Amino acid sequence: MIRNISVKFIIGFFLIFSLSFLVLNQTVKESIQTSNKKIVTSELIGLKNNSNIYVRQAFLINHFSNNRLYFGQMAEEMANDLNHATGSSVGVYTVDGALLYSSDKSIPHLNGDLKEAIEGKTAYSITYDRNKASVLFSYPVFIDGTKVGILRFSRDFSLLYEQSGRIKEIIFYIAMAIFAAAFLFSYILSRHITIPLVRLTRASNEVKSGNLEVRIQFRRKDEIGRLADNFNEMIDQIGRQMTIIRKDRDHLQALHEQEKRFFDNITHELKTPLTSILGYAEIIRKKGEADRYFFEKGMNHIIEESRRLHDMVLKLLEASRPNIQIMEPERVDAGSIFKDVCESMGIRAQRYKKSIRYEIQNELIVYGQGNRLRQLFINLLDNSIKYSTDQAEIFVTAKRADTKIQFVFSNPSDPIETDQIANLFQPFNLGNRQVSEEGSVGLGLSISKSIVDEHGGNIRMTNENNQTIVTVELEYMNVRKDGKPI
Repeated sequence: MIRNISVKFIIGFFLIFSLSFLVLNQTVKESIQTSNKKIVTSELIGLKNNSNIYVRQAFLINHFSNNRLYFGQMAEEMANDLNHATGSSVGVYTVDGALLYSSDKSIPHLNGDLKEAIEGKTAYSITYDRNKASVLFSYPVFIDGTKVGILRFSRDFSLLYEQSGRIKEIIFYIAMAIFAAAFLFSYILSRHITIPLVRLTRASNEVKSGNLEVRIQFRRKDEIGRLADNFNEMIDQIGRQMTIIRKDRDHLQALHEQEKRFFDNITHELKTPLTSILGYAEIIRKKGEADRYFFEKGMNHIIEESRRLHDMVLKLLEASRPNIQIMEPERVDAGSIFKDVCESMGIRAQRYKKSIRYEIQNELIVYGQGNRLRQLFINLLDNSIKYSTDQAEIFVTAKRADTKIQFVFSNPSDPIETDQIANLFQPFNLGNRQVSEEGSVGLGLSISKSIVDEHGGNIRMTNENNQTIVTVELEYMNVRKDGKPI
């Protein structure tokens, strides 16, 4: 299509310039011809007036009464005198067109101008012979209202027409040069416009085929240059949008896989204790208390599995709860709550042959919900216990850091890939870590993050040198002596 536009440009310019050249050439030609006719007519009128004066004077001097007879008698003298006076060949004719005398025998006798003069009209005809142009001029001579004869002049206008021809030739070549230059300029201009359009078309075809690496570089500051810049910016924008779409697609796929793993895990985790509870319950119903040892063992197992199911359901409900604050926030001594949780979770750590060591500053006041902060500390300590190495010592600290309060949980662990750390805060994500306790479905860190977000803080995890460190930062609240925040 662009090539057709280029051809149309060239054909259009050619037709316009050709037509304009022909019109100009014809106009100049007609103007010169009109000018030449005016010059010829003017000279012939002057020639006629001078000749008439000469004839009238001749008749007046001699007082001839028979005008036609005298006109014939003085034909030779009159022709020669007028020939010398006007520089033109002169022919003298009777009123009927019969030749009386001619100073130039080569003048054709009968012609259109002579016929017009016989009829009483003044006329002339132009004859072209190679580079020569001659005019035959005839008119009737009247003396006292009587037609006495016809004078016919042959005058050479070759110089006039030769000059006119040179002028036409010069104008022709000048016009040819001007139009050739204009056509060349138009051709270059059309290519200056169409070549970038061709490149833009090819680039757009590349983009249509999926190639977003194509770029167009024009060293131009005009509209086409700006069009190329806009085209490149458009491709960059499309590339950025495609990147976002790919990331969203990958994220959705990951969420889908994560959700599938969660339902597989939760189905397994719910099915296993329910099967065990159902089995023990059926046997106990059959045997009753006949086998006291089995009865006690079965009841303990049922209670233990029921508690585990209860905890699992609570965590699922916590993960699905909307992020709204059910209780009004208040002044809370987070350090005191944190210390109490560390002491209570120390017993759980001993069950796994692990220990908790803590350092907690006093007066760590925050503005929030005490029960939610307690749940936060329990989840993070429980996570440290479950995912630390065997016989590990878990070290936790709580201290002021400028306007923040930092809670740091550090425990030795297996290495965790950097790209997996961020995903661990998403619901139902266990990463590639080995679960050290049955019933874990990857909700602890997700619940912890939601609690931190509720309190306007931030939480982050790092893993370096086989050491996992979780840091929670909350805003420190300054209080006055009356207990109100400053």
